[in-house]
Amino acid sequence: MTKKPTFLPWFIIPATFTALGLVVAMFAVMQFSVRAYIPGSLDVGGFTLANFNGLFKKIYADAFINTVMLSAKTAIFGLLMSYPLAYALVRTRTTWIKSTILIIAITPLFLGEVVRTYSWIIVLGNSGFLNSLLLAMGLINKPIQFMFTQTGVVVALVHVTMPIMVMMLATALSHINPDYEKAATSLGAGPIRTLLTVTIPLSIPGIVSSLTTAFAWTFSAFATPQLIGGGRVSTVATMVYQLGFSSMNFPFAAALSIAGLILTILLLMALKRMSRFIHAMGEH
Repeated sequence: MTKKPTFLPWFIIPATFTALGLVVAMFAVMQFSVRAYIPGSLDVGGFTLANFNGLFKKIYADAFINTVMLSAKTAIFGLLMSYPLAYALVRTRTTWIKSTILIIAITPLFLGEVVRTYSWIIVLGNSGFLNSLLLAMGLINKPIQFMFTQTGVVVALVHVTMPIMVMMLATALSHINPDYEKAATSLGAGPIRTLLTVTIPLSIPGIVSSLTTAFAWTFSAFATPQLIGGGRVSTVATMVYQLGFSSMNFPFAAALSIAGLILTILLLMALKRMSRFIHAMGEH
């Protein structure tokens, strides 16, 4: 009989306690979402579903739409930026180039999201690095408004999600046998056709995983939309903050959180179904 590893419980027990903590926290949020709000008090009232009815107001519907759009744009632009880096990281044979790409990709992870967001405030501000450079080059006559816009938020969020996307894509690309690409080349396919017909289809699992991770991460992002958006780019996370800590309406904030979680799960399920369809099409 094979003896079970003695260290296994040391991994299972902490994970179990963490899972229980998450379940308890989620239960607390759920029970707050069906309690009545008492203005001017931190106490909550009795059972009610009025909090969920209020989610259909235009201001909250816009927040959901903005969040989905931000998440989709961040995932798509993050993929377009991360895929070439991941491909170069896996395929290059020069050690110093591989090391440089790896450092560029991983270094942002050593900084907190708030620190990275503040660095983008310096870059995107009206007197920031980017506008100063464009003005000095004579490409623009007045500063471009990047701050407090959805464009600025997307730029900062892409930077936040890129390190993880690069690592996930590089893992997927590393499992592709280079002989497949060589075979396509020997049959007359050029570099672009080889990329489109061989490399990308074989890396679809990594593409889907990175898109899903970036989408879910962005959907719950708070610091970047709050600091870069300055309250003018409303998302589910910023609305929850405003309701909970400005209005002290914790029941409605909890209902908004639950609705956001449900929407995220539904969108990820739809993305998973779509990825299966694309994978099936690729096999044919």
